[in-house]
Amino acid sequence: MGAAWDRPAPEATPLARPDAAGLDLPALRRLMESLGEPAWRGGQLFEGLYRQRWTAWERFTVLPKPLRARLAESVDLRGPEIVQSQPSEDGATKHVFQLADGKQIEGVFMPYVVRGSGLRPTPPEPPRPVQAEPAPGFAVRGAGLRPTPPEPPRPGQAEPAPGFAVRGSGLGPTPPEPPRPVQAEPAPGFAVRGAGLRPTPPDINTLDRVTLCLSSQVGCAMGCTFCATGQMGILRNLTAAEIVGQVVAMLNHHGHPADVPVNLVFMGMGEPLHNLDHLMAAFAILTDPKGLAIPPRRITVSTSGLVSGIERLGTYPKRPRLALSLNATTDEHRSRIMPVNRVWNLEALAEALGRFPLQSGERITLEYVLLKGLTDSLEDGRRLAAFARRFPSKVNLIPFNPHAGSGFEPPDEARIGALCRQLVEAGLTVSVRRSRGQDVGGACGQLVRSLRRGLPATEGED
Repeated sequence: MGAAWDRPAPEATPLARPDAAGLDLPALRRLMESLGEPAWRGGQLFEGLYRQRWTAWERFTVLPKPLRARLAESVDLRGPEIVQSQPSEDGATKHVFQLADGKQIEGVFMPYVVRGSGLRPTPPEPPRPVQAEPAPGFAVRGAGLRPTPPEPPRPGQAEPAPGFAVRGSGLGPTPPEPPRPVQAEPAPGFAVRGAGLRPTPPDINTLDRVTLCLSSQVGCAMGCTFCATGQMGILRNLTAAEIVGQVVAMLNHHGHPADVPVNLVFMGMGEPLHNLDHLMAAFAILTDPKGLAIPPRRITVSTSGLVSGIERLGTYPKRPRLALSLNATTDEHRSRIMPVNRVWNLEALAEALGRFPLQSGERITLEYVLLKGLTDSLEDGRRLAAFARRFPSKVNLIPFNPHAGSGFEPPDEARIGALCRQLVEAGLTVSVRRSRGQDVGGACGQLVRSLRRGLPATEGED
């Protein structure tokens, strides 16, 4: 018997009633025709669902009232429902979605404010500079204070030194303001530890962009040992409607304005290329200029190395950007933590990526999770650089995000910095991803739903 990713994943059970949420334009036209309406009304539905992001039939005022009533009686408009939201201290929010069959998936909303707008999370009081003890009788430099003018000398007395009163006058030097203690620079956007302040949610009027981390399956068949989702196994594929519905639900939940760019990353639950048909159907809806109109270059699909899926994705004339979750530089280590490498090893993977058709200026992103003592040596860095130079690429180093039962931990900052410098010196474009939402289990590799006692729950919950 082959591996789970060699077989199609289970599909969702067909719904008893049609659900318009997530349907593409041809399907909406057919729906209108089935109700005895002209097909062009399907275009009105499409724009209402995706450009306006309406989620109730009464909102579709472009339709006649009797038609809205008929739709409410016979056609659902539900999509994935947000049933739990966990805001992180870094501004991200992890959402739990309930699907029509009761299963649950997770996604993450990550806002980024305008650079330099000053409207980051609550600005901390700036650290006070180190101050030397002032000379007696003088205030701290820069305080704007001067020594107290001395009383004029009495007849027969010598002129006192500037800034000091006559001996015995009782008017000694003005006591200086005591020096302020040294304060460490706080993390950007956060108050000094102990101040009791938390980041203020960014003002939507200052958003530069948002990134949504989306799921493509309920569970995952790939079995990567460092990823919480991989321990679930595969339950089923998400439909195109369920994929698109995550986007609509998160944007509506956060009141996202239509003029702020949206990035989508398929780095949540599931292997996107194991669900390529539904993924690309969702991609067509997400990028349609009459709907959500998200540019293809703002959508990235991350694969664990499913070469058959990489090859199929390359046949689409319009497609998302590609990222590879690499995570090891030897077949021994990669096969240990990513079973897919036992079928398509590093050489097969490099050859497939070298054949992948890239547009002008496009690069493949190599995501590399740093596992202490396993994938973080300088020799790993040398091999990673050699792998990356075989095709246009950029490297994204990701310190491991711990979760219960993984058995791994991230390397220290010194080792992360050393690897980053090594790759830069090798001529590569490198970034270090500080995954957002770690404190609420929403970071890279932390998304997981379990079925203890028959009820979906976040890993670690009772």
